[in-house]
Amino acid sequence: MTTPVENTELTRLRNYVNGELVDAKSGRFSDVIDPCTGEAYLRAPISGAEDVDAAYAAAAAAFESWSQTTPGERANLLLKVADAIEARAGELNEAECRNTGKPRARMAEDETPVAADHFRFFAGAARTLEGPTSGEFLADHTSVIRHEPIGVVGQVTPWNYPMMMAVWKIAPALAAGNTVVLKPSDTTPVSTVKLAEIMGEVLPKGVFNVVVGDRETGALVVGHPTAQMVAITGSVGAGMAVAKSAAEDLKRVHLELGGKAPVVVFDDVKDLKAAAEAIATAGLYNAGQDCTAACRVLVHEDVHDEFTAALVEAAAGTRTGDLSDEEALYGPLNNANQLERVAGFFERVPGHAKVLTGGHRIGDKGYFFAPTVVDGLQQDDEMVQNEVFGPVITVQTFSDEADAVAKANGVKYGLSGSVWTSDHGRAMRMSKKLDFGVVWVNTHIPFVSEMPHGGFKHSGYGKDLSVFGLHDYLRVKHVMHYIGE
Repeated sequence: MTTPVENTELTRLRNYVNGELVDAKSGRFSDVIDPCTGEAYLRAPISGAEDVDAAYAAAAAAFESWSQTTPGERANLLLKVADAIEARAGELNEAECRNTGKPRARMAEDETPVAADHFRFFAGAARTLEGPTSGEFLADHTSVIRHEPIGVVGQVTPWNYPMMMAVWKIAPALAAGNTVVLKPSDTTPVSTVKLAEIMGEVLPKGVFNVVVGDRETGALVVGHPTAQMVAITGSVGAGMAVAKSAAEDLKRVHLELGGKAPVVVFDDVKDLKAAAEAIATAGLYNAGQDCTAACRVLVHEDVHDEFTAALVEAAAGTRTGDLSDEEALYGPLNNANQLERVAGFFERVPGHAKVLTGGHRIGDKGYFFAPTVVDGLQQDDEMVQNEVFGPVITVQTFSDEADAVAKANGVKYGLSGSVWTSDHGRAMRMSKKLDFGVVWVNTHIPFVSEMPHGGFKHSGYGKDLSVFGLHDYLRVKHVMHYIGE
C-alpha cells in the first residue's frame, strides 16, 4: 500500500477489467476513509455505465471459453488461487486492515487463511457434483441431467468483511464455470482490487472483473442485461432493490442479507461465566458488524442476574483498538454514517432499558465505539427488532421454551441463532423450532467451508459455502434421448 500524502495527491485506485488494472472512464472519484483516523488515504473511482459495460463485455467474452473448461481444469486454477492468496497474505491483510480498521492480528488469524480454504473447498466441490441417476424413465428413452454454468454473474459485496464476502461469492461462481463482474462497497474497495490482481495472475483474462463505485454503480451492475444472475451480501433494503431490479429481467437472485441473531441461554447451562465470555466475543467481534453476531441475548429469568453480570464483565473487559493493536478484539466501525447510526440508537434508548456498560463513542478520532450491553429491553423495542450492526448486545428474559421460541422468532430476520443448554432433547427441540437458517448449540458464529450459510425471511435466500452454494450458481438441464429401434 502507498503511504497517504496530501489529499489532492492521494493515490487513485483503478478497476480490474479483462486482466488489467484500468482507469475508470467516468473520471469521477470519491475519497476512501481510514476508519481509524477519519481521514482520506486513497481515491477510488465512481464507475459509470461505460465502465460497467466494459467489464461485462470482458466477462461475456471470457465465458465462451471458461464455461467449456472441465471441472478438473477449473479446480486446478482455483487451487493455484488459494496458493497465491497464502503467498501474498501480507498484502491482502494490509489492504483489508486499512480499508476496515480491523486489527492485523485478527485478520491474519481468522480471515486470510479461511479465504484460501474456501477456494480449495470449491475447487474440490466442482469435481464432485451429484444428481439424479441417468436412466430410462420412459420406454425407449434415456434421460440425462446436465449441470451447467448460468452465465455472467453480477455481484455486490459489503464493507463489513470486504475480502471474505467477495470470496464467498467468487469461489462458487467460478467453480461452476461462470464469469463474474463484482462491485465492492465504496468504503472498502481496496482489498477486492488487490484480490483481483492476485487472481489475475492465475485466471484467464475476463473471468473475474471488479468495478469500483457507489450505489449507482451497483445498480448498473445489478441491472445490466448481460448478467444472468445477481448475488449480493448487504442490507435488507439493498436486497429488496436488487430483487425488484432483477425481476424486470427475470434474472436469478442470491441474497444474503441482515440478521438479528437470538442467543437463547437456559437455566441449565453448567458454566454461565464461560458461556457469557463466549457470547461476548461472538457479539463484539468485528465491532459487531456481522449479520450473525450474537447480538440479542434471551436468558432464562432464573439466571438473568448471574448471567448478565458475567456478560457485562466480559464485555467491559473487551479491548478495542486500531489495526496495529495486537490485543484488540475489534477495531472501529467502518464509516461515519455507521457511527452515527449506532449512536442514534442510544439517543433514542427507551426509559425502561438500562445501558449496563458502554453505549458511547470512544475518543474523537476515527469511529471507535465502546463494547456495550443493554438490559431490560422489550420485544418491540427498535434495538431488539432492528440491526444495530455495532458492538452492542441486548438482553431480554424468558420464562420457558415456548416464550423463548416466540421471542427468538419474533423478528423479521431469519439468518442465525444459538441455543445454550445442557439438555440434549431441549437443544434438538429448539433447533427445530427456531426459524433461522443456521442454529448453533453451545457455541455461536463458527463457519466451515463444507456447511451452508444463508437465511430465511428478510435475511434473504440462497446459500453461501458448501455444495449448496455451488448449486446456486448452476442451472439444471434435462436431456432425453430416443433409443428405440
